[in-house]
Amino acid sequence: MPVVLRFGDHVIAATLTDTPASRQFAAMLPLTVQMTDAWGQAKAGRLPRLLTAEGGTTVHDPSAGGIYFWPVSGVIAVYYDDLGQSVPDPGLVRLGVVEAGLDRLSDAGSRLAVRIESAAASRR
Repeated sequence: MPVVLRFGDHVIAATLTDTPASRQFAAMLPLTVQMTDAWGQAKAGRLPRLLTAEGGTTVHDPSAGGIYFWPVSGVIAVYYDDLGQSVPDPGLVRLGVVEAGLDRLSDAGSRLAVRIESAAASRR
């Protein structure tokens, strides 16, 4: 499912994977998430409710451009850099990938509101 992330004057394109967690996430859209710069490699913020980790790919080594969530706390993270850090168990669950504009996200500051919506809704 194509989605867009909006913040400030920027719009970046992303695609969600076809997993139970991604479908649950898509059902929450449109959604605004208050994000902070986490660990100098991702923008992260809490979702309004937890997603299922079942049927998702668990990742301990997230890559730049990946959209993930931490099933323990319901935090979503969009990684813009890979510092080689490993994520402890239970790992992150991959929700999707940013297609373009990752540099805009990394340069967006330490606190920002990100509106995530379906790309189809964005064109209306």
